[in-house]
Amino acid sequence: MLANQLFGPHNRHLSLLTEKTGAELTTRGTTLSVASGDPLLREALLNLFAQMYGLLKSGQPVGPDDFEQGLILLRDKPETDLGALYRESAIEASPRKTVHARTVMQQRYIAAMRRHEMAFAVGPAGTGKTYLAVAMALSMLAGRRVRRLILTRPAVEAGERLGFLPGDMADKVNPYLRPLHDALHDMLGPQKMLSMQETGVIEVAPLAFMRGRTLNDAYIILDEAQNTTREQMKMFLTRLGFGSRAVITGDITQIDLPAQGERDSQERSGLVHALHVLSGVEGIAFCRFQAADVVRHPLVGRIVNAYQAADESRS
Repeated sequence: MLANQLFGPHNRHLSLLTEKTGAELTTRGTTLSVASGDPLLREALLNLFAQMYGLLKSGQPVGPDDFEQGLILLRDKPETDLGALYRESAIEASPRKTVHARTVMQQRYIAAMRRHEMAFAVGPAGTGKTYLAVAMALSMLAGRRVRRLILTRPAVEAGERLGFLPGDMADKVNPYLRPLHDALHDMLGPQKMLSMQETGVIEVAPLAFMRGRTLNDAYIILDEAQNTTREQMKMFLTRLGFGSRAVITGDITQIDLPAQGERDSQERSGLVHALHVLSGVEGIAFCRFQAADVVRHPLVGRIVNAYQAADESRS
């Protein structure tokens, strides 16, 4: 029954919203009652369940995150059509995977990637910067808007010393590129991903391999861009060829570059520098995610907030 999906197993969705809002949500059969001292909240919750029921009837699965984010949207703008937002922000990455935006900023990010030749996505871990970029790249690849997908990131160690790694070049750089492989694996499956890599349609390589190349008809994603130097960032940005698009993702609070001379890590970061230099350049979009946009475990968002508060108090 749709009511079971709407209310969640053991009324999980009701419990979640009660915890988040303080409203009392009860059911009798398929009838929902909402009690709250805030009439606007009550209307938003009834609106939310009505729209979620419509999504379920259309075949769109919904989960706890959808209810939580949907309520945020409806409290901000009660006239929001969640169904339209789901359709507009859906990315068909492959026949087996359709990806939907979970937050307002993710919706803006998807729109920016569709409309601009280059997009920067900056923000904390867990906001979907890399995952959505890979989904958009695969969608444009399937639609023949580009001919190949290139994913790259700088090979900078996050505080540890990996030392000598055995094997060929692929074996040595794979630990750095694992997050990109994981996203491709999730959307394509292992066999399809391997086949596309073997034919050169998908290339996953460290940033150093980009030097001296001109990349035409390609969708290029630079991940962990906060760990590029200014010189590396300029080198990457000037690789863009005809018919190509680029997405640059990173988190400027997690820079692993060592200080050099009088420059600290922030000053050396190519991403930090590019955000200042390229502001206002036509054809480039900038999307800035916050802790509220984290779509991993709710604890991740609270951890990000705690670190931000500590950094602000220290500075």
